[in-house]
Amino acid sequence: MTSFGRVISVRGSLARLGLLATSRTPASEIRATVGRFISIRCTSSTIVAMITEVSCENLPTSDNYIASASVDLLGEILGGERPKFQRGVTNYPTIGDAVELISNQELRTIYAPSGSDQIDVGTLQQDPSVTAYVDVEEMLSKHFAVLGSTGVGKSTGVSLLLNEILKSRPNLRIFLLDVHNEYGRCFGERALVLNPRNLKLPFWLFNFEEIVDVLFGGRPGVPEELDILAEVIPLAKGIYTQYQNADRLTLKRVDPKTVRYTVDTPVPYRLVDLISQIDERMGKLENRASRITYHKLISRIETVRNDPRYAFMFDNANVGGDTMAEVISHLFRLPALGRPMTVMQLAGFPAEVIDSVVSVLCRMAFDFGLWSDGVSPLLFVCEEAHRYASADRSIGFGPTRKAVSRIAKEGRKYGVYLGLVTQRPAELDATIISQCNTLFTMRLANERDQSLLRSAVSDAAANLLSFVPSLGTREVLAFGEGVALPTRLRFKEVPAHQLPRIEATIATAPSVTAGHDTHFVGAVLERWRGATSHRDAPNDPATSERPAARPVAVEAPMLQPSMGLDPDRFSLLKKPLR
Repeated sequence: MTSFGRVISVRGSLARLGLLATSRTPASEIRATVGRFISIRCTSSTIVAMITEVSCENLPTSDNYIASASVDLLGEILGGERPKFQRGVTNYPTIGDAVELISNQELRTIYAPSGSDQIDVGTLQQDPSVTAYVDVEEMLSKHFAVLGSTGVGKSTGVSLLLNEILKSRPNLRIFLLDVHNEYGRCFGERALVLNPRNLKLPFWLFNFEEIVDVLFGGRPGVPEELDILAEVIPLAKGIYTQYQNADRLTLKRVDPKTVRYTVDTPVPYRLVDLISQIDERMGKLENRASRITYHKLISRIETVRNDPRYAFMFDNANVGGDTMAEVISHLFRLPALGRPMTVMQLAGFPAEVIDSVVSVLCRMAFDFGLWSDGVSPLLFVCEEAHRYASADRSIGFGPTRKAVSRIAKEGRKYGVYLGLVTQRPAELDATIISQCNTLFTMRLANERDQSLLRSAVSDAAANLLSFVPSLGTREVLAFGEGVALPTRLRFKEVPAHQLPRIEATIATAPSVTAGHDTHFVGAVLERWRGATSHRDAPNDPATSERPAARPVAVEAPMLQPSMGLDPDRFSLLKKPLR
């Protein structure tokens, strides 16, 4: 190949090239523009670089150059019978070294899969004939993040990555927090879909901060009531343990000094015992003003317990005794039984309790990995991660941020890996995103998000980030340990059955056959109210599907509207919820 330029200056990881006016390569073929890879021929290796700037300003008239270009030096291809690419540069170019457009074969050398642990995610933007591979081990063990604004194909990219990971690692368990109920159909029979209708997460699995958040509806707790709770929860746990281990007729009074449990010990207790302990203390008080605090606390507990939206926590929470093993086995797919993945649909949960639920799930995922010495790896994927681990400490629920942060910092030691998905990386806790060593960045228009990325990306090609605002749909800049080079690639097409619900085509024009009259509105309201009505109510179809004491792997009813293009939407809405 004929060279079309020469090295005219070198500084650290940067070099400047002069593009020759006398080059015999046609201008239409050179296309030496921003984002293109070029190769610099040195004596012992070929240096791979990327063009980050091209200019024809301030060129001396006596030179043979028609333009100059700035490049980032990324790595080098070492010669031999089997050329091999390595990151970093050991032999720097010298003034006058020839510059050529990188060949298809050299690109294949750079992006050739280095082992069996590679997944095919798409093709290079520069040369669509070259497949872009990602190293699964590096991507998972050092965490990863998918970043991008709404509408750029972020959810489709997540579906693609997780489906490819499932193919490559069929024994890896995956837990996905699905904030908008998008992914229920993306993984077919390989995923168990959980939502408020079929989830069993007993209230006694919540630690003190989490149960307080539930009882007070996400608001700060009243200090006097918190003191009472902190005192009586361990006693209720002790009573339940004694009740389980002894005949009820010979049940002895619990001595507070002998209670071995703390407020955070994950052992069962009953709300009846909790309320009776509070009531007993209230009965000993003579001052009516002091009794009000106890009365308010009992009312608060009763209100939450009787709220049908919290049925997944309180209904049959003590049936079967200590069901923690069954709950964890069900949630985290141990054994997988052909379904190694869990999709937790969060859109149907009460807004006040979502943060607490996520906190419990994150914490249990990490603790199980910790106490099992990481023998059963788990990938924990957080959609809309900025909601749970906000950079602003005054926003969100502290224990949730702490639980996510713990997985980010220590999870890899115990086989708990983190995948973050967010459209606002600037609002995500900087400590957490800094632990993600593979980044898939899609189009981001916000300047704060871009500046955070520049500080997070350590590769020499940080200049690539200047392309972020102009990326097309499904186009990605991949950085970090999981890819051979900082790469501009295009995610491959995702089959229709793996498209997230939001990404599927939805008709924006009203359907003529839908019949949007008062009956239609009434059918919608029936579904709406059904999600917040008592399960024991007469004629409630959900009563026949009350969750069993021991969870079983059943297909979850989808708590989302019927598919947009279905002409029978109206008739579907009239059917009762399963």
